[in-house]
Amino acid sequence: MNTFVSAIIVAAGNSTRMGMGKSKQFIELCGEPVIKHTLRAFENCEVIDSVVIVCREQDENEIKDIINSARFSKVKALVYGGDTRDVSVKNGVRACDERTTHFAIHDGARPLVCDEDIKAVVGEAVKCKAAALGTLVTDTIKVVDGENVIVSTPDRSTLRAVQTPQVFEKALYLKALEECSNKGITDDCQLVESIGESVKIVIGSEKNIKLTTQNDILIAESFLGESYANRSRI
Repeated sequence: MNTFVSAIIVAAGNSTRMGMGKSKQFIELCGEPVIKHTLRAFENCEVIDSVVIVCREQDENEIKDIINSARFSKVKALVYGGDTRDVSVKNGVRACDERTTHFAIHDGARPLVCDEDIKAVVGEAVKCKAAALGTLVTDTIKVVDGENVIVSTPDRSTLRAVQTPQVFEKALYLKALEECSNKGITDDCQLVESIGESVKIVIGSEKNIKLTTQNDILIAESFLGESYANRSRI
């Protein structure tokens, strides 16, 4: 089957937990804005055919400037997000190329996703219809009740911390959207699970963190610094 993978980069959040008074997409990591790092990963990945960005209306011009200055040729559309993440993703889906066979849905605030992981999760989704990046859980996890009292301890060998991209066959994902539109589900994997379909987890890099707090910026810059240093030795 000939595949056409459209990446949907979701960058429409309000960044309130970051506490910096601006969209985290424009926070600089090693001298470049977060969204530029994210878009470069998908621009340079050979299994990605097209990119759609979902953003806030007030961020549109700045993102367009970044796209134009970096000459990101795969970006084909830029659309506005909604009040919730699921609405934002729907807007991105509607803007994808009609040739699309698979959606690769990714958080704009995960700028450290690597080429190998994108290829791996797309490849798995092509084989089994739905796949997502994830990592092993190393901490002990506790389930608590409403009073914050531990009620159980799940076996961490069965747990995975889910990342993005999450990749889905187009027909499967559209079916899940249609059947679950009023259920308030915001996680894309859960959306597909809710119609009885399976999602395969592909173990990815622990460096593929989501920037949520200011501490995450320090961690991301540390990882990027290591990456740049390694490239200079090649």
